[in-house]
Amino acid sequence: MKTGARIVIVGNGPVPDSAAMEIASADCVIRFNDCRSYRPGQRTDIVAVCNTGRPAKMMLGASTPSAPHANILPTAWGAHPAVVEAASIWCVRNPALFAALRATLAITHPELDDFCDDATEAFEAFGVATGKVVRVLDAETQRFLETALADFSSAPYIVPSSGLVVIGEVLRAHPGADLAIAGFTHVGWDGHPFAAEARLVDRWVAEGRLRRLEAVPVFSLAVGS
Repeated sequence: MKTGARIVIVGNGPVPDSAAMEIASADCVIRFNDCRSYRPGQRTDIVAVCNTGRPAKMMLGASTPSAPHANILPTAWGAHPAVVEAASIWCVRNPALFAALRATLAITHPELDDFCDDATEAFEAFGVATGKVVRVLDAETQRFLETALADFSSAPYIVPSSGLVVIGEVLRAHPGADLAIAGFTHVGWDGHPFAAEARLVDRWVAEGRLRRLEAVPVFSLAVGS
């Protein structure tokens, strides 16, 4: 991606109408999983997916790790306008990193017995069938984020959210980009460290590394830093 490219990462939370023009005029628009914040006519260049566990199974339908090539095209996810338009699919969860988590989770979170089930092959097959580039994000991005998050919280969590992983990936790979985000509420599943993630993003905003296209509660950087 060219230096100075305008990139907008759109989460699945509410996106203000005021952000529409900037999203439409960006060089690259990244959305997530089922693209819940998408509205008809909006653009999408990359869809970042959770390529393990239940989110992957919900997107791919019968295209599970045990049947990676079944029913790839007929799924509702595959027919979503944002997915159809996207030129690329990013698999956010590095398979080797998640495979290494399996033994630990079997002890600490036995209810997540399918959390590390890898469906990357099914997404790659989907990419071949639909002419999309499929990329698996490097494990180094998640490791970088785990180190950064330690500055804000020592509370246990399972993994950073896919939204934060994509933000971190763009910051690391394209430091000269004009990066903006929208649709990030920093709340959700308790296996993600959302409070710490919000404070980390606020720090990046304060450093001028990215911009928010909506107003959200700002976590004080003075507390616990």
